[in-house]
Amino acid sequence: AAIITFLSVRMSDQPADERHPYGHGKFENFSAFVETGLLALTALYIVYEAFHRLFFRNVHIQPSITAILVLLVALSIDLTRARALGRVARKYSSDALEADALHFSTDVWSTIVVIAGIGLVWAGEAWNLPWLNYADALAGLTVAAVILWVGAQLGRRTLDALLDAAPQGLQQEIAKAVARMDGVLDVDRVRVRRAGNRHFVDATVSVARTASLEQVHALSDAIEKRIGEIVPADVMVHAEPRAPQGEHLFEAIRAAAQSLGLAIHDLTAVQQEGQLFIELHLEVDENLSLGEAHRQSTELEERIRELRDGHVEVNIHIEPLGRHIATPDTGVGELKQLSRAIEEFLNKLTLEFDELVNCHDVRARQVEHHLLVSCHCTMKSDLRITQIHDVTAVLEDRVKEKFPQIDRVTIHPEPFEEK
Repeated sequence: AAIITFLSVRMSDQPADERHPYGHGKFENFSAFVETGLLALTALYIVYEAFHRLFFRNVHIQPSITAILVLLVALSIDLTRARALGRVARKYSSDALEADALHFSTDVWSTIVVIAGIGLVWAGEAWNLPWLNYADALAGLTVAAVILWVGAQLGRRTLDALLDAAPQGLQQEIAKAVARMDGVLDVDRVRVRRAGNRHFVDATVSVARTASLEQVHALSDAIEKRIGEIVPADVMVHAEPRAPQGEHLFEAIRAAAQSLGLAIHDLTAVQQEGQLFIELHLEVDENLSLGEAHRQSTELEERIRELRDGHVEVNIHIEPLGRHIATPDTGVGELKQLSRAIEEFLNKLTLEFDELVNCHDVRARQVEHHLLVSCHCTMKSDLRITQIHDVTAVLEDRVKEKFPQIDRVTIHPEPFEEK
């Protein structure tokens, strides 16, 4: 048994390879199962010998102090080894070491029975009680029963590991812990298997279908870490996209576009006389033909109509997906004089707009015969973003009215921080 334990622990500790991607931990479970079988054979032999001594032959035991002293020394050695192996087996969750600890534990019990049997036989001879001669056999039957019971429990656990049975309660514990995590809509399935002292966990979870790949990956890492806090394991997380309960219409539309690999913006919805009108801008590859771009647009329209059972009117503006990196027109560069004029104009508007604190970093450039202006405007930090958007839209329009040569104005809002 000790040789089997040594070889199995050594084999199971080898790293995973191409042929054994889950490692070699099953060697340990198999060896524990074999050792359990050896213990069962030992217990059955004890039962056989005890019955023979009780019913078929009389065995005379000659008590001696020397025998008892030898047995006490053996008992102390076996007890020390059994405790040490049991402690290490629990620390590393090793079935092989646990089986070996059980093996030495049976030696302990057997030694105790032998000592008790010798003592009772000695007492029987001293007090003239012949029936105490059967105490040795009866004690042997008791020890055999204990060995069979404990061995059966260990055998069941090792057989469960060999058959990939889930550890009792572990799946439910993992599922409950993962279900409480932010970003997890539901836990669809958790599977746990054990090989040696290692666990392997497969978890399938539902996440919001609008979540980005980076968000899903970060959530998967967090789930792996959380499961690792429950049980050290090799974890595989599979995420399924799902519409969250109470999903907003705009989120559903963006999810529909995302599922088709399309990018949209400027999404608006209008409810008029019981009819819902949806408008949005669809970005497509600039090299596509009108026919292919229209096909993608039509497919998106159908997906959006399905969200409201067809009771919706959809209008989609198609525009090229921006990939071109432009450069300022040669010899023009940044128009600093115009930039200063725009900055002075915007800062005068602080008298009209309570929300506006100041404007700065104004830059005007001529790019591919188009005049583009960008600037930063500081506004009150407690305003809602909808208010900020309305103000910046008005400011952009006012700049284009004052300077009609400008093609586009982009204002970046910044919160005002009081010093």
